[in-house]
Amino acid sequence: VQLQASGGGLAQAGGSLRLSCAASGSIFSATSMGWYRQAPGKQREFVARVSSDGSTKYADSVKGRFTISRDNAKNTGYLQMTSLKPEDTAVYYCWVRGIPLDYWGQGTLVTVSS
Repeated sequence: VQLQASGGGLAQAGGSLRLSCAASGSIFSATSMGWYRQAPGKQREFVARVSSDGSTKYADSVKGRFTISRDNAKNTGYLQMTSLKPEDTAVYYCWVRGIPLDYWGQGTLVTVSS
């Protein structure tokens, strides 16, 4: 599985961005996908994930502001980010659960200015 993340860029605080993660391969619809992020000087952290059955989970820091979704027909996952804050600035990585190893995209940079 190869993952291609896109949609990052510069946004002002309070603004919105939508990230996309296009996946190759046939396992996408049968497994969980999600997003992690890594801010400068910090460890990578969980942001959100959506399971194959559509159930979602969010980090407390983004709950109510970010929405994760998926379109299995397009093998694509999305992260709609609203009410952005400067602390959301990070490289965002898409992730797909694999067996035995998970799959990671190359990352897309999100910068939020105050």
